Amino acid sequence: MLIEIRELQVHPVDFNEHFAPGTIDFGADFRQEGNLDSKGRAQLVQEHHGKHQVINDIRLVGDFSARIELACARCLEPIHRDVAKNFELLYRPQGSDAGKEELSVTAAEAEVGYYQGEGLLLEDVLREQVLLALPLKAICREDCKGLCPHCGRNLNQEQCNCAEAPEDPRWSALKDIREKLQH
Repeated sequence: MLIEIRELQVHPVDFNEHFAPGTIDFGADFRQEGNLDSKGRAQLVQEHHGKHQVINDIRLVGDFSARIELACARCLEPIHRDVAKNFELLYRPQGSDAGKEELSVTAAEAEVGYYQGEGLLLEDVLREQVLLALPLKAICREDCKGLCPHCGRNLNQEQCNCAEAPEDPRWSALKDIREKLQH
């Protein structure tokens, strides 16, 4: 769904969209299960920069919910997570801040995104918001044993017969310090 500046100049745009799996590309690491539902409102915010320059910002307020499949960071088994989030975002035309001298960025300015052309694609906004809502490293359960570093077997399902790797001699100095501190 394209949120167009031309339409926002006339009136705010309400949206209630349902995106089927595969409509939005989340990359190879994540897979959408079921619809991604989003609703909210887009409106135009005009900023005056100087006497004659007006910048058309797009303000989006809304929420989304989806079910996402991702891999466990330890054992690589699939995990299914329900993700939901409210958002309030501001998008400015790309290049509108160009030419300003470098200054430190305030917290409010760090929340500004940019759009190109005649408007903003809702799908791009939702892709970004879903990816931000997902954990960096998800695990299937707290006691997940992961994969054997030698043979690659899932240690949650079966024990492997790999011999313990010999202790690396580079760690012996730290081991000696730990033993001294414990006694």
